[in-house]
Amino acid sequence: MANRDRNASVPLDAASKAIIEQLQEDGRRPYAAIGKAVGLSEAAVRQRVQKLLDQGVMQIVAVTDPLTVGFTRQAMVGIKIEGDVEPVADALAALDEVDYVVCTAGSFDLLAELVCEDDEHLLELINKRIRALPGVRSTESFVYLKLRKQTYTWGTR
Repeated sequence: MANRDRNASVPLDAASKAIIEQLQEDGRRPYAAIGKAVGLSEAAVRQRVQKLLDQGVMQIVAVTDPLTVGFTRQAMVGIKIEGDVEPVADALAALDEVDYVVCTAGSFDLLAELVCEDDEHLLELINKRIRALPGVRSTESFVYLKLRKQTYTWGTR
């Protein structure tokens, strides 16, 4: 879903929405079990899941707790840009430590979530790599002290 045009809506029927909801509950749920729950064959579920993946509607990934895998510092960085925001957004999205980039309206032009090994790593990333990008005027960092909620189960409404 990295650079998919979020304005290009993909029409979803009730069965596809039900499949997505099943996978949001358990991304490892067998296609046969999903098929039984949504009224489709295992093969039909497999085809629909592949189509949803190919269209960029969803991803199936393992979500980790960064602290448990050695990333002790997370931060959201607000970035003000001079000129075109898209080249800066693309450059940020290319950085391994950046897992989320969004163009915004308001005080900041961009918000980027960073996952770093420690404070030194965070400082190097912001000071030497993000602030050095052409067009970056200023940054403001919001260091995470504790993660209280992270969920991806909003369904398809």
